[in-house]
Amino acid sequence: MSLTPVMTEEALDERVASGDLLVAYFSTPTCNVCKVLRPKVADLLDRIGVGGVYVDTTAVPATAAQRLVFAVPTIIVYGDRRELERYGRHLTLDALEATLTRYAELLAGD
Repeated sequence: MSLTPVMTEEALDERVASGDLLVAYFSTPTCNVCKVLRPKVADLLDRIGVGGVYVDTTAVPATAAQRLVFAVPTIIVYGDRRELERYGRHLTLDALEATLTRYAELLAGD
């Protein structure tokens, strides 16, 4: 699964519109924290079977602005065609894993 790059607002909208649990990882190529965190998030998503996308905010600034992402890294969890949770700058992988596990169980019950 990993983090698939998205290059347009429409591509991200399509993934969100599917209704599946999705993690959007907003970052820049120059963010050192992001470089360390990104592979860890990708491994977590692969391990628990959740889809993810990577949004380079320098390549598609309008997409980031539309989602109110003004600092990196920002992780937005989508499900059921809407934003469920947002993590900005300070997050732990344990908290992200707990959130994803909880929402995966809730959305599976639909």
